Amino acid sequence: METNRKDDHIKYALKYQSPYNSFDDMELIHRSLPDYDLDEIDLSTQFLGMDFDFPFYINAMTGGSQKGAEINQKLAQLAEATGIIMVTGSYSAALKDPTDTSFQVKKHHPNLTLGTNIGIDKDYKLGLRAVEEMVPAFLQVHVNLMQELLMPEGERHFRSWKENLADYAKHMPVPVMLKEVGFGLDLKTMETAYDLGFRAFDISGRGGTSFAYIENERGGDRSFLNEWGQTTVQALLNAQPMMTKADVLASGGVRHPLDMIKCLVLGAKAVGLSKTVLELVETKPIEEAVATVNGWKDDLRLIMCALNCQKVSDLNKVDYMLYGKLNYLKKEDIKN
Repeated sequence: METNRKDDHIKYALKYQSPYNSFDDMELIHRSLPDYDLDEIDLSTQFLGMDFDFPFYINAMTGGSQKGAEINQKLAQLAEATGIIMVTGSYSAALKDPTDTSFQVKKHHPNLTLGTNIGIDKDYKLGLRAVEEMVPAFLQVHVNLMQELLMPEGERHFRSWKENLADYAKHMPVPVMLKEVGFGLDLKTMETAYDLGFRAFDISGRGGTSFAYIENERGGDRSFLNEWGQTTVQALLNAQPMMTKADVLASGGVRHPLDMIKCLVLGAKAVGLSKTVLELVETKPIEEAVATVNGWKDDLRLIMCALNCQKVSDLNKVDYMLYGKLNYLKKEDIKN
């Protein structure tokens, strides 16, 4: 198993503290007279043609090392116990090393709803192998241009990426989504991928794990790029033209249920969490982690009630205000 780079990613992801979180510059308008009782609030959502009980999931993080294997087992236990989706980290490591079992979580957690992940630089035939070996509900194809550029061992050839995307859309036997890794998926990229056949996107904005920071901590000298990319809220605002055409999911710096709700208000079908869940399983007993995640479900219902929303799809009608770095954008400008 690969150890050094993958374990560095975990170490520095836990260490990094973003200097700015865009969710703090967004305020939701409270509704004082709700039309629903709390027990009428429905958290179910739909994307990629599938129904899910809850609008949040454990996003792709790790694998390819012993430490990654231990974390994946804890994440899988948490996801299975709470009924949420888990997406594994990039399966590329297992494709390189047939002895790598760090991604094999369903053996011990057979009721887990699983997604898996592969890099856009990988030929679609490797994606077919990942799907065959992991049997996921869906496949994330991640795009990580700035990370590759900052890694001394990173990719330097990118012309094949669009062709690879078209092949993934055409040949995968399971639904596919395009995922950023924390730099914010831009509208033009989404439009290009849509034309190539993709119908789901995880915008994964800046504000959570910074792979620019991680690569600079690993020995790079371009710290001026640590805050490269668009924040999660900014990326969601920019993605508004895609909301009626494709399933847009959100991740990047999501800390708690209020951040989740803000993503859903901006049109996301579901919300991915990485560092917040990683910290949970690394610092708390699994029973406490399960109780925390189940508590998030109660918190989501509570906030939805205070916004007079019975269903997740009602949230995109909620009024909001933008401040700080977002205040030059008006809701009317975004929606028109």
